[in-house]
Amino acid sequence: MSDQLSLFDLDTYTTKQVSPFRQQLLKWIGNKQRFAHEIISYFPDNYKTYYEPFLGSGAVLGTLSPSNAVASDILKPLIELWQTLNSNPELVKQWYYTRWQQIDSGEKKEEYEKIKASFNQQHNPADLLFLSRSCYGGVIRFRKDGYMSTPCGVHNPMPPDTFNKRVDAWHDRTQHTTFIHANYIDMMQQATQGDLIYCDPPYTDTQSILYGAQKFSLQQLFEVIEDCKNRGVYVALSIDGSKKSGKQKTKLNIPTGLFDHEVAVNCGRSMLRRFQMEGQTLEGEIVTDRLLLTY
Repeated sequence: MSDQLSLFDLDTYTTKQVSPFRQQLLKWIGNKQRFAHEIISYFPDNYKTYYEPFLGSGAVLGTLSPSNAVASDILKPLIELWQTLNSNPELVKQWYYTRWQQIDSGEKKEEYEKIKASFNQQHNPADLLFLSRSCYGGVIRFRKDGYMSTPCGVHNPMPPDTFNKRVDAWHDRTQHTTFIHANYIDMMQQATQGDLIYCDPPYTDTQSILYGAQKFSLQQLFEVIEDCKNRGVYVALSIDGSKKSGKQKTKLNIPTGLFDHEVAVNCGRSMLRRFQMEGQTLEGEIVTDRLLLTY
């Protein structure tokens, strides 16, 4: 096992220019929206089908806007949200407007708690959508029993007119994507030679609060990635890097020879730490992700 990989020599490895896409649809812990274009700049120039088996907020998918893609997640209401965006964007707008109006016309925290209670009873995509945009710090936090527990945020949720424009933009950018409710193993096993998989799994510091993350095994993911690499599938993996201005580097026990290159991607300040520290300074909480490539 090794955590030391060769860094890119930019004189010998050519990256491509990718335009940023700043219009975040969902707030989500670990959201890559601000630097998704940098991650994509290291993708192969040519590949067949794009797979994203840990979809979350879909930041990389939305920025890439692939011509042929399959995206999946284990959280069913999240995938139902993406499926509805794909097939009926006007319904997604209505979902948001109904709940925004509920909060706007009543006592904010009280109405938020009603929406949260509805989600915890029904686990429906409409409530999850609004909670992601209105919860504290944008951190959707789940207890081990699956109960969404994040309190109301201090900010006012985005106005419906602004949100509607984002729905239209995301519908256009993901129209060639098939969204599937599935675990990452099943999805990655479908990829064939020449396909590209981008993995953004739960990180060490977030596993205790994410849906299903208590069951996630990074070592098992490494085994699945090795199998994909042996089949000629390109795999890019975003994973824990350094925290607190680079003073701490997470030990991951990466199998020797699995990845050919590593890139450090500056993620800015941690959303999770912003949630945990309740407004305290985050100057010492800069996060640097590691982007590992099998090619």
